[in-house]
Amino acid sequence: MSSQAQPTRQLFFVYAPDKTEEGTFERRMSVRPAHLEVAKERTGQGLIRVGGGLMTPESIATPDAPKKLIGSTFIFQAESLDEVKRLIEEDVYFKSGVWDPEKLVILPFAGATPIP
Repeated sequence: MSSQAQPTRQLFFVYAPDKTEEGTFERRMSVRPAHLEVAKERTGQGLIRVGGGLMTPESIATPDAPKKLIGSTFIFQAESLDEVKRLIEEDVYFKSGVWDPEKLVILPFAGATPIP
């Protein structure tokens, strides 16, 4: 039996805003099914603890307002910041130019409330 401890997985906050150039929203929607499939797999693996799309304030102005997605946010649980960065860079939103790599934020996160 090995006496080596398993690496400790830490929490990380990810802010991945979309690019603001014309066509980004349409590109997002065209690759969204592939993004959601991978997100579901990573959630099942315990890598993504919480994740979702960011919307404009106008998206909730009225019950029937059109929903305009403008980015994504996550709480990841991983062994390192580099692992989270690699996972983000493998995502179809990153590869297809939806997320703005210049504005991407990945930081260690200390939860003050329970995380599902």
